[in-house]
Amino acid sequence: MIELGSYVSGTWIKGKGKAAELVNPATEEVLAVTSTEGLDFGAAIAFARDKGGPALRAMTFTQRGEMLRAMSRAIHAKRDELLNLAQANGGNTRGDAKFDVDGAIGTLAAYADLAQELGDTHVLVDGDGIQLGRSARLFGQHVSLPREGVAVHVNAFNFPAWGLAEKAATALLAGMPVISKPATSTALVTHRIVEILVAEKLMPEGVLSLVCGGAGDMLDRLGGQDVIAFTGSSITAAKLREGKSVLLRGTKINVEADSLNSAVLGADVEEGSDVMNLFVGDVVREMTQKTGQKCTATRRIYVPKDKVGAVIELLRERLSAIKVGDPTRDDVTMGPVATASQIRDLREGVKKLESCAKIVFGGATDVNPIGVPAGKGYFTTPVLLHGENPKAGDAVHEHEVFGPVATVMPYESAASAASLVAAGGGGLVSSVYSDDKDFIRTMIVAVAPHHGRLTIGSSKIAGQALPPGMALPQLLHGGPGRAGGGEELGGRRGMALYMQRTALQGDRAIIEGLSGKK
Repeated sequence: MIELGSYVSGTWIKGKGKAAELVNPATEEVLAVTSTEGLDFGAAIAFARDKGGPALRAMTFTQRGEMLRAMSRAIHAKRDELLNLAQANGGNTRGDAKFDVDGAIGTLAAYADLAQELGDTHVLVDGDGIQLGRSARLFGQHVSLPREGVAVHVNAFNFPAWGLAEKAATALLAGMPVISKPATSTALVTHRIVEILVAEKLMPEGVLSLVCGGAGDMLDRLGGQDVIAFTGSSITAAKLREGKSVLLRGTKINVEADSLNSAVLGADVEEGSDVMNLFVGDVVREMTQKTGQKCTATRRIYVPKDKVGAVIELLRERLSAIKVGDPTRDDVTMGPVATASQIRDLREGVKKLESCAKIVFGGATDVNPIGVPAGKGYFTTPVLLHGENPKAGDAVHEHEVFGPVATVMPYESAASAASLVAAGGGGLVSSVYSDDKDFIRTMIVAVAPHHGRLTIGSSKIAGQALPPGMALPQLLHGGPGRAGGGEELGGRRGMALYMQRTALQGDRAIIEGLSGKK
């Protein structure tokens, strides 16, 4: 067992007092402890602002991109070690661990590529300039420059590598220093990544800090130039939005929260077709990858009424092949959920869903994990439910069970399908599977306002389609309503959170010179 420290004010510091425990969710063995008691959060914030901020702002986009490239390569060099940690502390299979760690490596590399496009300048030009007077001399131009504060990233337990990287890559390229606060329960991977980056001396002092343990009063110390980016539950998000730094000092906040993501099968899709195979494969993957502990996982499955029975049988067949147990074994395809509280919440959540649906495969307590001592670990089988008469307000449209749990429901028309999807209150991503262009068009127009991203599965792209649960650095990740109302990634769009957009008005030559156009 090891004691994890925090990296703040340019040094590693271990907290005092009672420590939180990090465990192996397959065996319940304690792997590490950590505490932040006694840390000076005010000094940590000031160090990031005063040291990291000016150093980053002095760098051009190209130079920041070179830093991100070096970070990506350093993590890749320690990939196997990080995969092992993810299996031990996160309950990940090796494939699930790769999804997290490789996602981190790839996102840093993608933002390094974007930096090359932005060029050797400090100012991000927003759109075309505007002639404001009778001649071309009087000119207006929107530009963006980095905020002169610190970006505090509060990340979720399910992606300790990718969560760190996707937020940090965007903020650092924009020019803001980062204090990363991973979920304590699975912080081993994040802690090791920061150790690697610090040891390699890839960043100026103050550019990246780590708080490993409780956040204390850190968020209350932020001001109007600072940013909070949070991933987690809507309940915690609501508390953060009520914090005095946000309410009184205008600290900018971005939230990614709960999401009842959907998969909708078109009436034209036939059993045995490429589109049906894509649909079934995606649904099962999104239910079981990372043991369903993904904000992008499919929770609701909408199928034409006359295809419900056939779809349930196809899903049962695929789900019956899932092997639950010790995630370090090659024959295991799904490990445990990450914590004891997660398995309790999952079991209670399934009971809530049973108020409007019945279980047709698996059970939250019906599991005999492979290679695990009796009574140990936080395991569940995949759980598939069938809701015969779905309507807005049902538990399935109100409550997210954060695990390998999804519900199949019928719809009668494109309009009714769209209405049921929208009843989820806003999501990160939903998917439509069809070759019927009218159906697809109807779904896009009706469902897009309720989501940050939609994926369309059709026969022409079935062989190259990316799974809906993969958040891509080039595309937005976020969503309205229940999903938190935020936006991350999306290339340069994600950088807007960390930059101030300003309208410049004056002499065209001066403005274009500052913005790098001439």
